[in-house]
Amino acid sequence: MKLLMLTPNLPSPTGGANARNYHLLQALARKHTVSLLAFVNSAELEAGTVMAHLQSLTHELQVIPHVMNAINKTKRLQQFVSVARGQSYLLDLHMSLEVQDTLDAMLAREHYDGVIFESSLMAGYTLPADVLAIIDQHNIEHELLQRIYQREKASLRKWYNWRESRILKRIEMAYCRKADIVLVVSERERLLLKDLLPEQMIEVVPNGVDIAAFHEDYPVQEVPDQIIFTGTMDYYPNTHAVLYFAKHCWPRIREQVLTATWLIVGKNPPLEVQRLAANLPGVTVTGTVPDVRPYLMSSAVAIAPIQVGSGTRLKILEALAAQKAVVSTTIGCEGLVVVPGEHLAVADTPETFVQAVVTLLRNPHMRSTYGQAGRALVEAEYSWEWCGSQLLRILAEKESVLLCS
Repeated sequence: MKLLMLTPNLPSPTGGANARNYHLLQALARKHTVSLLAFVNSAELEAGTVMAHLQSLTHELQVIPHVMNAINKTKRLQQFVSVARGQSYLLDLHMSLEVQDTLDAMLAREHYDGVIFESSLMAGYTLPADVLAIIDQHNIEHELLQRIYQREKASLRKWYNWRESRILKRIEMAYCRKADIVLVVSERERLLLKDLLPEQMIEVVPNGVDIAAFHEDYPVQEVPDQIIFTGTMDYYPNTHAVLYFAKHCWPRIREQVLTATWLIVGKNPPLEVQRLAANLPGVTVTGTVPDVRPYLMSSAVAIAPIQVGSGTRLKILEALAAQKAVVSTTIGCEGLVVVPGEHLAVADTPETFVQAVVTLLRNPHMRSTYGQAGRALVEAEYSWEWCGSQLLRILAEKESVLLCS
């Protein structure tokens, strides 16, 4: 098949959704002819090695500079404008006349069998009727906003997220209803969407992890009593999780384990996260790092105190691949086929979360047991090779149906 992938950022082997896009693109390129149309920011354009590799994977690579940096400076104004127009701010961010024009030009030059929209936020672009539309749902976007609304305390922000979730749900479901295939990252989300769209073809392609990158003999020594949180830090669920843990859990952990240290590793930490390093003992905020592995492999316990979210957390899969003991909330590990008490510890209150972390810091045998079980699980269920094979199978089955019709 000849396929075109549309992404809201440049696919990259590191970094949440970008990593999923990168590894699925690699899988597609093994069997199909794939082109890529991506929004990029200035930092991504400077990543020449990634660009060169993407060019080697793709038949055609087109990038569109994203005005996200400029928009962020006037985010509140843009949100107000979207409200006044009765539109979704998130959808507005991902729509561009330049992308539609470039897409039209690419489709005019060559026939594509299918277009893969990475996230429903990218699925508003117009396609010819004879081109398969495939939406890869990294999250169910309206569910994420609804959960943020339910957690929000400030009345104006609470109202805004309620409104945004209602608008986005209507449009997101319309996009999914028109698509030929909708991909989700877990069985939980497949069932949720199937209930809303019973006639739609909805398939699971899980998130994964680069198994080979996290190997047992990685040359870093574990630092006693060091815990770690990883993730893109300007992403609301991550920011919220870190601030929640800092307020409700970290002081109690330090009372019980005086030598405990906490690494917060991820790009673009907002000011309130940066301040944690100055205001709390034992806390380090790294910002962007070239490779998360040295930080993860040197830590004793990985945490995912996620309070809001959708999709599944790559941070947990990476920690399991690194054979690290993990403490997560129920929402943090939802959608993954983990067994609490076997692959990781699950705790949903500050008291139980603190106790789980302290117990693991004090018990190297328990950490090792969790680590070995977690590694075995991701090897069996969550390698990117396995995830990519599921996508290839789904496309092959759809192609076979089309050929027979």
